[in-house]
Amino acid sequence: MLENCKDAKERWGGVSTLVDQWLEARRKMLVQFCDLSALKRPEADDQVRGGKLRRLCETLVDYVSAGHFEVYDQLIKEGREFGDKAALAEASRLFKIIDQTTQEVLDFNDKYLETDDLEALEPDLSRLGETLEIRFSAEDRMIEVLHTAHKDLVT
Repeated sequence: MLENCKDAKERWGGVSTLVDQWLEARRKMLVQFCDLSALKRPEADDQVRGGKLRRLCETLVDYVSAGHFEVYDQLIKEGREFGDKAALAEASRLFKIIDQTTQEVLDFNDKYLETDDLEALEPDLSRLGETLEIRFSAEDRMIEVLHTAHKDLVT
């Protein structure tokens, strides 16, 4: 039994580190988002706004990619390993929400990669903020049901 606990810690203890790093990336992205949102026309010139916007878009795509290609996979693996069918069912529902927000984030990114016109930036940032709020809520719940729920079994 002690050996099983050790195996679980070795297998799933790294998920905590991965999730912590990902949540730190989220925090940094939110700082960039708020920094850009605080720049209102005509106070800030478009060159400054454009530079901050490009950095935000890069960070957004990196964050979304890390979720889809690293974090969610590990969370699902953990849920499967613990045989948590209810958590996996909820994660499936949550993933549909996250997937929709992914498309909205990518649409925002694509729009601003293709244009230097920042006329619609303020309302687009507002919509992006609402999208991110929905996404973060779903991601946090996914972490809760697939990882945090098993934390005591791992330590």
